[in-house]
Parts: sequence; structure tokens; C-alpha cells
Amino acid sequence: MSTYAYIRVSTDKQDLDNQRHGVIEYAQKNKLEPLTFIDDTASGKKSWKDRDLGKLFEQAKKGDVLLVSEISRLARSTLQVLEILQEAAKKEIAVHVAKSNMVMDGSLNSKITAVVLGLAAEIEREFISARTTEALAKRKAAGLPLGRPKGAVSAEKKLDKRKDEIIELLKKDVHKTSIARIVDCSPVTLYAWMEANGLSRFIKSDKPVKKPKPATKNKP
Repeated sequence: MSTYAYIRVSTDKQDLDNQRHGVIEYAQKNKLEPLTFIDDTASGKKSWKDRDLGKLFEQAKKGDVLLVSEISRLARSTLQVLEILQEAAKKEIAVHVAKSNMVMDGSLNSKITAVVLGLAAEIEREFISARTTEALAKRKAAGLPLGRPKGAVSAEKKLDKRKDEIIELLKKDVHKTSIARIVDCSPVTLYAWMEANGLSRFIKSDKPVKKPKPATKNKP
């Protein structure tokens, strides 16, 4: 039997130390040593299959243990956590959560927990669906277009390919409207692209500055 201690690396060193301390203390108490640490640097928002956690499941065998400090370290959503637990159950890998003393090993209690998590996942799906429907309804009521504007992605990619040319034109103080015409896009798209690519310093009014009228002397 192998015990894999899964640590999702955080930018907060104290948080990282707390994770390690928690799993080591739990492993010693429950005789789950030695530990094989898996330090995952990927974001919890990324699919677990595309993280080091996915690789862990590929090499883990029946009877092995997956140990985490908190359930939230597995993923950022209930849906993904449930999917991971289902995969562990299918491969007969026990999941231990140190902080909450939760053990998912096929026992009656772990099955009940899985049902509760499944219900929570279903509720989460309904919330997401409701929020999406409400947001779309608000946009429709306001007369706004639904979905991403057509051509937005292709326009941005087209400008990315001509980035060096655009920067050269900006340095020469070429009018933004003229640059937009040269690269075949709208001025609005060009300004948005410039802001997204850290070229805000070139964004300024192209209108000529009006010189103040000279003050007129009052005749006696």
C-alpha cells in the first residue's frame, strides 16, 4: 500500500507549511507512512485530469491512499471534488482528509458522504444554471447582444500578428484612426487591444489642443 500526500502549492508559504504539517501529523497518527508527496503547482480551477492529480490516479493502485489536508485542496468546485471521489471509488483508492478526519474508503459512512456531496453538486449545477439564465434574461431585456461578438477573437489574433508593426506606428505618433485603417480593424477594437497588451501609454487624445484665445484689453 502506498500513501500519496497531495499538496496543492499555494503562493502563501504559511499555507503550504500548514498543509504539510497537517498531512504528516495525520499520517503518523493513523500509521499511513511513508508518504509520497505530490506537489501540484496548477490552479485548482483547472480540470483535475490535467493536473498532477490526474497523473497520480494513473499510477495509483487498488488499496493505495490519497491524503489531503482539506477537501478543498482537491478542487475548487463541488462538481470536480465529486468526480475525483467517484474515480477514487472506482479504482478502490481510499481518500483521507486530515483536517476533517474524513475517510472515503467504501464504508457505509463514506457512501453516505458521497450521496451528500452528490446532492450538493446537483444543487451547485442548478445555481449555475439559474445564474446563467438570469444573466441572459437581463441582457436580453436591456437589448444587449447575447454571446461574444462575432469576429472579436479573429480580430484580436489578427492584431497580435501585427503587434510589432503597430508599436512602430505608435512610436511614430501615427493617428490611431489611421493605424486602425492600416491594420483593417475598428478604432474601438484597436484601443481595446492596446489596453490588453500593455500599450496604454500610447492611448491619448489625437485631437489637436486648442490654444487659448489671447485676452482682450478693455478699452477705456
